[in-house]
Formats: sequence, C-alpha cells, structure tokens
Amino acid sequence: MKWILWLFFVAIQLNVLGQVRLPKLISDGMVLQRNVPVKVWGWASANEAITLLFRQRPYKTIADFSGNWMITLPPQPAGGPYNMTISGKNSIQVNDIVIGDVWICSGQSNMELTMERVRDKYAREIAQVNNPFIRHFTVPDKYDFNAPQHDLPGGKWEHATTGNIFRFSAVAYFFAKELFAQYKVPIGLINASLGGSPAEAWLAEDALKKFPAYYKELQEFKDASLIERIENSDRLTNTSWHALLDKLDEGLRQEWWKPSFNDAGWQRMQLPGYWIEAGLNMNGAVWFRKEVDIPATMTGKPGLLWMGRIADADSIWINGVFAGTTSYQYPPRRYELKPGILQPGKNIIAVRVISNAGKGGFVPDKPYQIIVDNQIVDLKGYWKYKPGAVMEPLPAQTFIRWKPTGLFNAMIAPLLNYAIKGAIWYQGESNTKNPSEYQALMETLIADWRSKWKRGNFPFLFVQVANFMEATSHPTESNWAELRQAQLNTLTTPATGMAVAIDLGEWNDIHPLNKQEVGRRLALQAMRVAYGDKKIVASGPLFRSMQVQGSKIILNFAHTGSGLVAKGNTGLQQFSIAGPDKKFIWANAIIKDNRVIVWHDSILHPHGVRYAWAHNPAAANLYNKEGLPASPFEAYIK
Repeated sequence: MKWILWLFFVAIQLNVLGQVRLPKLISDGMVLQRNVPVKVWGWASANEAITLLFRQRPYKTIADFSGNWMITLPPQPAGGPYNMTISGKNSIQVNDIVIGDVWICSGQSNMELTMERVRDKYAREIAQVNNPFIRHFTVPDKYDFNAPQHDLPGGKWEHATTGNIFRFSAVAYFFAKELFAQYKVPIGLINASLGGSPAEAWLAEDALKKFPAYYKELQEFKDASLIERIENSDRLTNTSWHALLDKLDEGLRQEWWKPSFNDAGWQRMQLPGYWIEAGLNMNGAVWFRKEVDIPATMTGKPGLLWMGRIADADSIWINGVFAGTTSYQYPPRRYELKPGILQPGKNIIAVRVISNAGKGGFVPDKPYQIIVDNQIVDLKGYWKYKPGAVMEPLPAQTFIRWKPTGLFNAMIAPLLNYAIKGAIWYQGESNTKNPSEYQALMETLIADWRSKWKRGNFPFLFVQVANFMEATSHPTESNWAELRQAQLNTLTTPATGMAVAIDLGEWNDIHPLNKQEVGRRLALQAMRVAYGDKKIVASGPLFRSMQVQGSKIILNFAHTGSGLVAKGNTGLQQFSIAGPDKKFIWANAIIKDNRVIVWHDSILHPHGVRYAWAHNPAAANLYNKEGLPASPFEAYIK
C-alpha cells in the first residue's frame, strides 16, 4: 500500500514538473525588441512538444532531454498590444505584449534610485504620468557566487502610470520618456541595479580571470559556510552594539522626547552641522531638542517635516508623538505629519541621532522645515543637545552582496536570452578607491556582456560620476577625477556613449536629485549611438588633442557643437597647468577659434594640463553652445 501511495505522489510530481513554465521576464505586459529575432524560452518535461501562437502564426519545437525549450520569432515591427499562447501539456497565455525597444538599466544606487525618492522634485510629472508604452521591470536584488542562474525569483512588467511610477528607476524613466517622445515606439526598461555595487560584482566568472585578486575572492565566497559565518558575526556585532547603546542611553531611560522633560541645563548647537564642529568628538547617541512656534493656521491639517539628511540614523518626536525614523544616512528625511500632531503656539521637537562611525550630525545645505499647505516654519538655527551614550565606533560590515560576480550570476545571467536594444549604466562611485583599474573593468564588462548577449556591439551608454563633496580652493589630486578620466577613456570602446554629469551633483549628497537631466543626456547619447542620428549634438566638449606653442598649451575638442562657450559670462574656470615637475597650479584659459588656450606666466615649459580635476569642481564652466558641459580630463605632453 505504501509503495502504491509513493508511486502516486511521484506521478503527481512528475506531472507538475512537466508543465510548461516561462521565465519571469516573459509575462504579461512585456516589451519585445523590434526588428530583430526574438527568443522565447522556458521549461517543460523532457521531449515535450511546445507550440507558440503569436500574431496568428504558430511556432513549434520540442523540449530537450532536460526539459529546456526555445523558439525564435522572426523580426517584428513596433506595435501592439498582442497576446501570446504557449502550449504543451498545459497552456499559458501572456497578455498585453508590445514591441519596441528594450534597454537594460544597470549600475549602483544612482540607477536604482526610484521616482519615489524624487517625488517632491517631480510632483507635477508624477501626477500627470500615464504612458502604457513605457514599461519597467525591476530585477530582484540577489547574488549567487556559484553559477549563473536561469531565472529570476520574481518581478513583473509595470506601465508608467501614477500608480506604478514610484517603483521606476528615475534615470531610466526620464531616459525612456525622451526616447518615446522622439520615436513613438514602446520602451521597455529592465532595471538590474543595486546600491553600492562595484563594477566587479557585475562581471561573469570567466571575465573576472583578468583580475586575479577579484577572481580569488570569488572562489572564497563560493563557500556557503564562510558567508554564514560572516553574516552571523556581523549580525551579532550589530545587534550587540545597538543593544548596548540602548541600555546605556540616558535619553531613553529618562524619556528625553517628552515635552515635559526639563532641558534647561543642555548646551546649544547651531544646526545643520556636525557635532564635532561643536567640540563633541564621539560616536553613539546624541539628543537634540528645539521649541518652535506654530501658528494656528498650520494646525489640524496634514503636513511635512523635512529634516535634511542625518548621519547616521534618527528617530523624531513632535510633542511626544513619534513622527518617524530612518536607519541609515543616505535617504532624505521626509516625514508625513498627521493632523493634530502640531499644536498652536509652543511645540517641542526631539531628535535622537545615532552615529555609528565617522562624523555624526545634520548634513548642511538641506531643507530643515515644517510645511503645511504653503506655510513654512524654518528649523535651522540653535538647538539644545546632550549626549545620551558614548560608544566605540561600530565595526564595518562585510557587504557580501557586493562581492565579485555575485550580481552577474543572479541579476544579469537570467536576462541573457532576452533581446535588447542596448544598455544604460550609472555606476562608479564604489570604485573610486581604486580608479586605476576602472577602465579595464569597464572594457571587460562591456565586451563580456556583448559576447554573452550575442547581440553584437549593442550600444552601451554610461553616466560619468557627478560632482560630489566639498569644493577645494586649489588644484589637488582626486580619485574621483581619476575615475572620470577612466570613464572618458572607455569611450574608445566601439558603440559607447557618455553622459557628463559634472554639473548635476550635490556636494553633500552622493544621490543628487536631478535625474531628469541625467536621463535626457543619456537619451541624447542613445539618439546618436543607438538610433544613428549623427546630426544631433549628444555630448559636451570632449578633449581630443593638445599642442604646445612656446609657454602655451592649445587644446582641441570633439563635440563642440555650435561652438565653445564659458558658461556664466565669466572667464574659463578650473583649468590648471604643470611644468615637468607635474605640480599643478591654476591657469589662465581663453577660448579662441573654437579651441582653448591655457597658460601661466610662471610656467615656461608646460608639461600637462587638467580641467575640472577635483571631487567637486563646482566652478567648471566649459560648455558648448547647446548647453552640454565638457568632460573633466587630464593630458600630458608625450
């Protein structure tokens, strides 16, 4: 009897396994690439007969011994929506299919950053968006060090509508919007990106062999027990640190968030700012309190509390009512206030700030205010403060998900059968610690992706990392500038394009909000590289060559458009020059005959020149007349 039951359940299981299955990408709402052969694939039982019906034409194949099957559709023109039926022992219908152009959108957090994060900057755009021909598929964040995966654990195609738009990559959405406006064909966006990820995490194992240190690291992380030990250790360290902090924090024990608490003896600090600037050199928890006057016209209504950005974590109370918390430093602090939390007259705001390591405090040049309707109460100025608990810095965590090849295997490999138009890439910040290898990493990545996709030299367009951190008053070395140079050098790879973003950053935020212009500049590159519009000015000036005439350097540029200009009605800024000693000093620079002449009276034998060579060259102002900025660069006499 037991054997009969066992055979019965085995038969049921085999029947289930034999059913036709599709990868997550091939699902309702998908965008197929126009004008090229398109693969449709999946799984079934061994030798199962598969029929695909699309646009009233049948296509047939038979699954192999392992149950894998694939059907290649002939090139299709843009259009839709259509339905597709795939039949074997069972039948699956895929609905609402459109045919247009499909773009892979990859990189780190500036590609991953969603429209939700820029909802206030683009509120009108979000309120009006309704384009069913722009569609977005978010690849789940996963890693795998052992083998390329065949499918994704989840994901779905979503239309660009008000209800879905918050989940779209902001850069990718604005990129697609520009392309749709220009070409009126459906645009599919497959967003495979992960915050903080370095380039090597997106390289396949065979390509990684060019980089022995990374290849060795990959082999180590194939050991699941190693990962488990690291994760358990990090988890224990983090939990213990915060548990001890909470235990020691006097503010939690004495309830410093309550309006009735007497803070008369507390010191004062000007905010925003870091508490080390007030002489407080510590990690742990520091509490801040401020009394603000709220007019009666701002009460009884929903409002917003903006608390800029805070390093590293914060919890906030207003009049003893918990208003919100954020656990790490990068997101903007935007807390929705329910009606009734604000009272007419005196209100007490209390903030508990946890600094894990480095400088703790409130990031300058960010909004700190309460907004109700169109009324604003500014929260900058003096706050009272008191340390709640002093802690040793929290040891650094091992970010396993960023290790070599893991993201390729789990987030790129499952996409390789899917026909695409090209790729857009926004990444590099995580590789600034070692910029000298970045050009080789990117050239290898581009070649490897092209080889594995088997789409030829498909367009690969990338964003040069934006300006970031405080500006300097004198020429300096910069690993961010070195990485931008590596990105500029990568343009020697065929069918690539670079969107310069040196004027779109924010000195105090690695995630600048102006994603619309980044998307537009990527779209300009796509129009030239992917769509063949050679008349369009897609780039700002790019350094091409230099000559020395006496004590002057003459610079020639490509992509000058209608001509070079110094933006802002001032002289050219951010040019520096060096003699044979390679010590750079600020230089004079003028535009003449659509070239730039650079010199300094103290350097009679110039050896090198740099432009915008800094983490944040805020005053850089060489543009073409089309309004696109020049790329930073350095060049030397050979």
